[in-house]
Amino acid sequence: MRGVAEEKDKLQEENMSEEENGQQGEDLGGMTEGKETAARSEDAPDAAGTGEDAGKAESKEEKKERKKKDKTDKKQEALKEKIAELEDRVKRQMAEFENFRKRTEKEKTAMFETGAKSVIEKMLPVVDNFERGLASVPEGEKDGAFAQGMEMIYKQLMTEFESMDVKPIPAVGEEFNPDFHNAVMQVESEEYETGVIAQELQKGYTYRDSVVRHSMVAVVS
Repeated sequence: MRGVAEEKDKLQEENMSEEENGQQGEDLGGMTEGKETAARSEDAPDAAGTGEDAGKAESKEEKKERKKKDKTDKKQEALKEKIAELEDRVKRQMAEFENFRKRTEKEKTAMFETGAKSVIEKMLPVVDNFERGLASVPEGEKDGAFAQGMEMIYKQLMTEFESMDVKPIPAVGEEFNPDFHNAVMQVESEEYETGVIAQELQKGYTYRDSVVRHSMVAVVS
């Protein structure tokens, strides 16, 4: 009987040991799960923080790129304005130069014409003397060498005048025109009407349609 009782006591002790071990295993498992949960909860904020840091980094990069782009756009706009200013300045200078060139050409032409008219005006008395000299040659001597030589020089001079666009002003038989004629006397005439030039006292000449010397004429009264 004592042996059976001892057997029962051993079995109870073994059962209690197993229960205690099971309880300890459960406690250990719970502690392990708690630690893992805590570790996951601790890791979760780190992951969120990393995402925020990445967002901030991207935002900084975007701001940096935007500032760089704005700076480049401002530089390009400044260059465009400078180019437009230079183009406008060049156009103004070209226009001023063109006006200066035209004004200089006009001044040169006017100076040339003034000089030419001055020379022609000084040559006209020579022409007058040739004409008076030829008109004074007697009819019997007009075929002589001297008269022929004067005639040739006179024709050569008038040819040069014509090539220079120097022309005599029509007078006798023309209606009096104060722009070309200078009336120094009035005469009576049966051949011409009143206001018509009946006599030319001195030839007048034009140079390129500009009067060098007015004709001295007698007009029918």
